Amino acid sequence: MSTRQRLRLVLVLGSLIAIGPLTIDMYLPALPAITTDLHTTSAAVQLTLTGTLAGLALGQLLIGPLSDAVGRRKPLLAGIGLHIVASALCAIAPDIGVVGVLRVLQGLGVAASSVVATAVVRDLFSGAAFAKLFSRLMLVMGVAPILAPTLGSGLLRWSDWRGVFVALAVFGVLLVVVAAVGLQETLPPERRRHGGVTATVRDYATLLRDRTFVGLVLVAGLAMAALFAYVAGSSFVFQQQYGLDEQQFGLAFGAGAVGLITATQLNVRLLRRYPPQRILVAALGAGTVAGLVLLAVAATGFGGLAAILASLWVVLAAAGLAMPNAPALALSRHGEAAGTAAALLGAVQFGTGALAAPLVGALGTGSVAMAAVVAGGMVTAMAVLLAVVRPARLAEIEPAAVAVAAH
Repeated sequence: MSTRQRLRLVLVLGSLIAIGPLTIDMYLPALPAITTDLHTTSAAVQLTLTGTLAGLALGQLLIGPLSDAVGRRKPLLAGIGLHIVASALCAIAPDIGVVGVLRVLQGLGVAASSVVATAVVRDLFSGAAFAKLFSRLMLVMGVAPILAPTLGSGLLRWSDWRGVFVALAVFGVLLVVVAAVGLQETLPPERRRHGGVTATVRDYATLLRDRTFVGLVLVAGLAMAALFAYVAGSSFVFQQQYGLDEQQFGLAFGAGAVGLITATQLNVRLLRRYPPQRILVAALGAGTVAGLVLLAVAATGFGGLAAILASLWVVLAAAGLAMPNAPALALSRHGEAAGTAAALLGAVQFGTGALAAPLVGALGTGSVAMAAVVAGGMVTAMAVLLAVVRPARLAEIEPAAVAVAAH
């Protein structure tokens, strides 16, 4: 694959991945307005976010095997189509119950973009090449959740909350055109899997019996949980506990995002010298230490906000190194069922993220609550790597880490 072709692939897949964070986060600034306009409670409105994440997790489990059976393009285009319809209907929804159902459908549609994008990368690459390209896509995954609320706020200056969903529908239409024109089928008929529900269950059973795969998927999910805990708790910690205004919070939040994004791009350079296994172990080690330091600082108040930010930055950078490499190693073991494997990976990542966010709130939303969940995610990820995956098994995965192109 030439440099130009690779760049085109990154742009197309990046667009596909971006719709997920935009759908999840773009309407967040409008939550108070939705509460007032639909005469409901903030808790009911927040449940629409949980519904989107649930749709994402469930949708990936369904769409992954389907894409292994019929190819990547058909499920992708159908999923984006569902997202367009659900977004348009959200714009005219009469009550919060309808919005909640439609948000689940949005999540189901977005799941197609997420799982197909990952499966396409696995169709074409493996090992270090997969991790390098996935690191480029992580740039989109890191930037999109940060930009999404800002875009939503901009739209709310000249429209109401319904305009946000109109914008999501329009983006979906543009994405259909991009996918139809710019993404060729990467799973030829001779490599597709058949057998219906029985084969799907058998594939999932095979994946779940692979101890190393399951461990790596859990590692990726727990790293994502640490990230979601930061996203869920940072506004309360920085603004309510430490008194930052909205602009200062944006700068502090952006600094964490810079750490995450910088690490994902540094990963591409590191992979030229080190195998992904080694980078993953080092990243989780650093993240575990930084997470425990974060918890200690939050509990004692030592160093104040500066210490919180510094330790958080290291944790996020560690997550930025772990999240591309753990999936790369996991999916390298099951190229014959890349869609199903990617679906399970995505479902676990979004599932653990969905659990981490409300857990911060349940513990109190302060710095100790956020730090406890962030540190817990990193510590548990390291424990799973050592106890479930095991270093000896990890070393056996694609030791050469050489790119394998399907075409």
